[in-house]
Amino acid sequence: METQPIQVQPAVTKKIASKALIASLIGSSIEWFDYFLYGTVASLVFTTLFFPNHDPVVGLLLSYVSFALPFFIRPLGGIIFSHIGDRVGRKTTLVMTLSLMGGATVLIGCLPDYDAIGVWAPILLITLRCIQGLGIGGEWGGALLLAVEYSNKNSRGFFGSIPQIGVTIGMLLGTLSITILTTVLSDAQFMSWGWRIPFILSALLVFLGLWIRKGLDETPAFKEAKESGNVAKVPIIETVRYHWRAVLIAVGAKVVETGPFYIFGTFIIAYATEYQGYERTVALNAVTISVLVATVMIPLMGKLSDKVGRKPLYIGGTVAILLYAFPYFYLVSLQSDFLLIIATVIGLGILWAPVTAILGTMFTEIFTTNVRYTGVTLGYQLGAALAGGTAPLIATALLSAYSNSWIPVALYIVATSVISLIAIYFAKDKSNEELD
Repeated sequence: METQPIQVQPAVTKKIASKALIASLIGSSIEWFDYFLYGTVASLVFTTLFFPNHDPVVGLLLSYVSFALPFFIRPLGGIIFSHIGDRVGRKTTLVMTLSLMGGATVLIGCLPDYDAIGVWAPILLITLRCIQGLGIGGEWGGALLLAVEYSNKNSRGFFGSIPQIGVTIGMLLGTLSITILTTVLSDAQFMSWGWRIPFILSALLVFLGLWIRKGLDETPAFKEAKESGNVAKVPIIETVRYHWRAVLIAVGAKVVETGPFYIFGTFIIAYATEYQGYERTVALNAVTISVLVATVMIPLMGKLSDKVGRKPLYIGGTVAILLYAFPYFYLVSLQSDFLLIIATVIGLGILWAPVTAILGTMFTEIFTTNVRYTGVTLGYQLGAALAGGTAPLIATALLSAYSNSWIPVALYIVATSVISLIAIYFAKDKSNEELD
């Protein structure tokens, strides 16, 4: 049985939607700050302190394995928490995911290194990283639905883009905190204890997020579904049975949003410093500036999608990323600080923005309310597992296999674009329709 289109009183909608939008943004920012903080530190610290190896390439690969592994845990977290989200409610789920994610992050900051406890150091690090993966596996879908299910068809693209700003804000906070620490501390101080500070202080952000979410109400769509009895008994089964085509579309569409993102935003830090001779601060600044630009661009692109439609904008962004893959690495190879920054701003700040801005909204529009949390989460997290955390690992392996040539890495970006273009071909643009 399908739900009716969402109907909420205008006066109530404006007040509650604004609160939900803020809560969605803040919660998403905190979650992604925790996650990207690890991604940044992985290439700078963990290679030495937790995965020591005489071959620096092997150490870096092991570090990236610890970064990639939780991406395969995220679908499990997505299944667990989306089940709760579709059965019990969005609010309860979001409190649980934030608590799980935040606790694991603080504990990572307290871990002794390999010299102190030997092999238990990487084991515990990977365990906590997997717990992070479980939390964020259910977080994104809830934050997205919190925003979108309070919107209407004329503002859905803009509302759906707001949780995506949390991705860039979280990355900005993570990168900026490390940039500041590496600037004010010596290398020895940073490697010894400085890197731990943002992990431990993230506890303050978690408490703030929990306080804000505590005062939220359930979304109108979920309330209506629950009151009408349109709640799936086992959401994952109904999703796979009746919405498997939509899940496959979502998985494919996610590939170009996540693979190039981790190339432009995470891999480039190690590549620029280890392979191209850039100063670490310059590489971090390139990513930081790019994320600032993306933070402004994302809501603008979300708003634009309410006028031109989600599908045309997504295709335009994907084609642009495909065409930019080779020019990007060529510009980086010129070993100019200015060109590194400009190249990364174009890739991460401008071309990636329209794709990520509308991805979540597009996902919500292809699933019905009773399985929406499960559907969007499953598609998103499976796509992230296939092309997200593996991106830096694949890129590093390609460099090693092809004598440090960047051409195979550029071809990898092209491949992600082609996969997503094929997937989006089968998707129907429902930008002007009410949610089911």
